Amino acid sequence: MAGEGYYPPVSAFSAGLRCVCPRCGRGRLFKGFLETARMCNACGLELASQDSGDGPAVFIILILGFVVVGLALWTEIAHEPPLWVHALLWPPLILGASLGLLRPCKAAMIALQYRNRGHTFGADTGGADTGTSGKGDLDTGDPGRGDSGRGDSGKGR
Repeated sequence: MAGEGYYPPVSAFSAGLRCVCPRCGRGRLFKGFLETARMCNACGLELASQDSGDGPAVFIILILGFVVVGLALWTEIAHEPPLWVHALLWPPLILGASLGLLRPCKAAMIALQYRNRGHTFGADTGGADTGTSGKGDLDTGDPGRGDSGRGDSGKGR
């Protein structure tokens, strides 16, 4: 029954914030803190091969860095605290916010992958049948070779 039936659309961001399956919106996405579950316990969607890569960490670093640097500058300009206050205040804030945001951000990235490339979930996309290189990117060929992404090198023309 895995993969059968109708599942109403689930918002990728809602599924990400709740850390639930991107297809049904009910099953757990993680089996540990950041380890993806093997499959959804509600609808049977295969989740083990889904990888969000470094995307969540990069987004958190950029967004949190912008916010913390702004707050640190505002604190310095408005209150002029001693250096030890900065050393005591910002590391726990950065660590706590980073760890707190990492799990929902990873879940949102996986849910966005499901919404935009749902046909590759649970499938071995080795490039033979979907026109992809196995990672979801288009196999457009090498423009320097003159091929058009069809896999032929111009022979037989």
